[in-house]
Amino acid sequence: MTSILVETGLTGAIGTGIVFVEAGLAKLRHRDLVPGVVANYRLLPEFLVAPVATLLPLVELGLGLGLIAGAVTGGALRLFALPAAALLLLFAGAMAINIRRGRQAIDCGCGRSHLRQPLSWGLVARNGVLALLVATAALPHWGADPVAPVDIALALVAGAALYGMMLLFNALTALAASPLASGRRVP
Repeated sequence: MTSILVETGLTGAIGTGIVFVEAGLAKLRHRDLVPGVVANYRLLPEFLVAPVATLLPLVELGLGLGLIAGAVTGGALRLFALPAAALLLLFAGAMAINIRRGRQAIDCGCGRSHLRQPLSWGLVARNGVLALLVATAALPHWGADPVAPVDIALALVAGAALYGMMLLFNALTALAASPLASGRRVP
């Protein structure tokens, strides 16, 4: 059972790490749009929007790189796993609040600017699943035994597959919400 938890934690850490690195880089590439995305959620006072929009990509990059490095080297993975899970749950909560307010038409700000994604319960669930996977890396079983190189290699492949599945999920979700999927005419 411990081996399954270790593999799940490593896979979750690597997959989520890639997600955070990609999202952080996308936000840095489009940093002029990030304050608008943060403000659209209408959860922060106006004076906090700019600082959060500035720090968010750096936090995502730091957590992502920390998760990947911690999983590969067996280093301080536990230090990054819980903050990463907390950030994912924070994002899920912000989406859920806006969906409950009837504001699901706003962009989630997930980092894929060419595939605008309106908020959905599927995105909330996606973040919950990622949070659960990465949180397993913070369980007490870590550090009991060294992780074998083959386990790290398998986790790298599984983490990349997890990231690929997340990209596919995002693309399908965005396309399902597009005018093309509903048969509406695009002006």
